[in-house]
Amino acid sequence: MKTTTLLAAGAALLLAFGCSTVPAPLATADYAAILADPSRPADDLKDDAARKPAEVLAFAGLRPGDTVVEMEGGRGWFSFLISKAIGPEGKLIVQYPPEFAYGDPAYKARVDGGQLPNATITKTHFDKLEAADGSVDKVLWILGPHEVWYTPKDTQGLGDPVKSFAEIARVLKPGGEFIAMDHAAVAGTPALTSAQTLHRIDPAHVLAAAKTAGLVYVDSSDILANPEDDRTKSPFAPDLRRHTDQFLFRFRKP
Repeated sequence: MKTTTLLAAGAALLLAFGCSTVPAPLATADYAAILADPSRPADDLKDDAARKPAEVLAFAGLRPGDTVVEMEGGRGWFSFLISKAIGPEGKLIVQYPPEFAYGDPAYKARVDGGQLPNATITKTHFDKLEAADGSVDKVLWILGPHEVWYTPKDTQGLGDPVKSFAEIARVLKPGGEFIAMDHAAVAGTPALTSAQTLHRIDPAHVLAAAKTAGLVYVDSSDILANPEDDRTKSPFAPDLRRHTDQFLFRFRKP
């Protein structure tokens, strides 16, 4: 009886100790200071209202010390915020395809300016992530999953879709999460069609690809939904830019 009681008490102490050493995920309010950081480029601030970065990253559940892969980092708009959120003990692996050369000067400026001290910039296709098996807490693919079905002119594509989602599953730790956000296409539109002509994707294709890779759907958010978007225009249309109907999903590796 005493042995059982002592074991139970010890387990409770270990559990309590473990919980106390794991930082809580950052909530929406925690991003206020990051968004207001004086080292943040002035041009970045212009899109805050439309892109809702605090809400998006709160949904992602980033924690200080996390290892994060940011797929298709673009020009580093979210990279700066992710880097600050995970802190000096965290590790950010930025990925974008070499075909997206606009990322080169943008990331050089951010790195040279000291904005990404915990980041490694990698140029690979989506199906060849530079991270070890089971080493990543979060993979974020913001406004980019459609690109794996897109083939830029004079290229062979940016990666095989099936292999790309398998790569996400490969690098995630057990229990690690994949956050996918993109411009929604009309339901039923073939992935190759909408990705190539509109830079959009039917959310069903992302759900199916993640499931095939062994990832489990957890939940979604409608914080960037826009029911007035008929999903037939390019996201770059002047009257629609930053106001497309966007889906936001969370998946978990078992």
